[in-house]
Amino acid sequence: MKKLISVFLALMLLFGVTAAAETPEENSFTPGTYTGEAQGIFAPVKVQITVTANKIIGVFINAKGETPELGGLAAEKLTESILKAQTPHVDALSGATVTSNAIIAAASDALVQAGADLEKLDANRKDKGEAGEKQEKEIETDVVVIGAGGAGMTAAIMLNQAGTNFVLLEKMPYAGGNTTKATGGMNAAETHYQKEQGIEDSTALFAADTMKGGHALNDPALVAVMANESAGAIDWLDTIGAELPKISFSGGASVNRIHAPEDGSGVGAFLVDRFSAKLKELGVEIMYDTAATELLTDEEGKICGVKAEGAEYNYTFRCKAVILATGGFGANEAMYTQYRPDLKGTVTTNAPGATGDGIIMAQALGAALVDIEQIQLHPTVEQTTSILITESVRGDGAILVNQGGVRFTNELLTRDAVSAAELEQEGQYAWIIFDQNLRDHLKATEKYVKSGITVQADTIEGLAEQLGIAPDVLKKTVGDWNGYVKDQRDPDFGRTTGMNADLTTAPYYAIKIAPGIHHTMGGVKIDTRARVINTEGKEIPGLFAAGEVCGGVHGGNRLGGNAVADIVIFGRIAAQSVLDYIK
Repeated sequence: MKKLISVFLALMLLFGVTAAAETPEENSFTPGTYTGEAQGIFAPVKVQITVTANKIIGVFINAKGETPELGGLAAEKLTESILKAQTPHVDALSGATVTSNAIIAAASDALVQAGADLEKLDANRKDKGEAGEKQEKEIETDVVVIGAGGAGMTAAIMLNQAGTNFVLLEKMPYAGGNTTKATGGMNAAETHYQKEQGIEDSTALFAADTMKGGHALNDPALVAVMANESAGAIDWLDTIGAELPKISFSGGASVNRIHAPEDGSGVGAFLVDRFSAKLKELGVEIMYDTAATELLTDEEGKICGVKAEGAEYNYTFRCKAVILATGGFGANEAMYTQYRPDLKGTVTTNAPGATGDGIIMAQALGAALVDIEQIQLHPTVEQTTSILITESVRGDGAILVNQGGVRFTNELLTRDAVSAAELEQEGQYAWIIFDQNLRDHLKATEKYVKSGITVQADTIEGLAEQLGIAPDVLKKTVGDWNGYVKDQRDPDFGRTTGMNADLTTAPYYAIKIAPGIHHTMGGVKIDTRARVINTEGKEIPGLFAAGEVCGGVHGGNRLGGNAVADIVIFGRIAAQSVLDYIK
């Protein structure tokens, strides 16, 4: 019985809860329960609505086929919104727009079946009363962590374990930020996983690869810290139940170095889930829908507070230190086109909260910026959905072909090099080709198939026909590649990595891809202790930063796997530096 109750409660949390609000008598329905359905990102979304003659009294949303971190949250939030508004036409959850729109469409369908006049429901909605003036609220704490993405959650776990009083702010209604978008893994050298699997690596080689990949624009001191602390960060992740034992290649790496979950699932969603679970276990509450707007300093220039806007209050947090973990600005076209006007209109893979808030707030205090114009394009982005095809697909053996059906580059060069090669092809796009064996060993591919962005065929010739490519050309390209894998030699482009398996297991898959904005390498200047540095080369007392809000770590191009290393390593360093500072 206890197990059944637990399952019921879990389903209610994932799919929505039932509550009712009063609604005008004009909203008339035929009493009963009705079900509507609409296509989400990865699967159909079903909405079951129960009505009386003039009230929506129950909403049950089944979005289990969508991403649990956003699809489940959209179900929960929109359940509450529909019941409160008494209309299906409620605001979509930012970051889960496709799922939200599917829920709204399915709910609308169900209510039309119930005889509802949707225009009348909108006219009589109950959630648009007069907005009252927000109250002012002041809170005292030792530390304010701004941003509940990977770096912010890492820092929060460390601060809690040290017994520090802090608050964790997140402007979005959910945690994760751009970390949820990370699909590959985490680069780390000299780890116990590498040693157990017989992989020879060194922190010096990790640093050298990172500097080379970043075109030597990186800050060597920050790169050295990331490399030297990487194995310890892997060990720390083990202690909180976030093990990353699966190791493979990533573009720009000399050896197998990118660490991922055992089942090959996306590292970002995996870590956000583990971080969230740990914070819950520790009793840490995240203040969602609370956007920091200003950093406060005293007469000596030391951080003394943060102003923020919440749904009900305007907050002033009095504190001794702040950790900026607000992410980059890849979702803010107005901001990134200031530095790169050529990228106007480019698809972005970024989470909607990546709008550069932390950079702007730090600048107001005189923070220096580093590499702000360095913006990375990821070469494998499906353009209609902005779904990023993880680098692990190529790392596990996939190839890229152009519309002519031939390879045109070493698929595991750095992201900027592969993106540039794609943009030189006819139509400025390519097809990524993989087989069933790769799908079976890389769980991340399942969402691509479920989302409908893959083309599938039982033969290479059949795949070619669907892609509009000459079958004999694609057959030769794949056949040549399989021979290169057998010989462990690529005479065409010199590829030496990601050649552990050929492409001979039917069915075969293809996804049309092109470059998309993925990472902003530039940001505020920090030192090796994650202290924010001003334009005069001095630290801003009490201000620390970690993750994509910072510049200097990645230089002119970020290697796949280094963003996750960045957030975990410098999130931990920022927390430790704060602890030292406030003591």
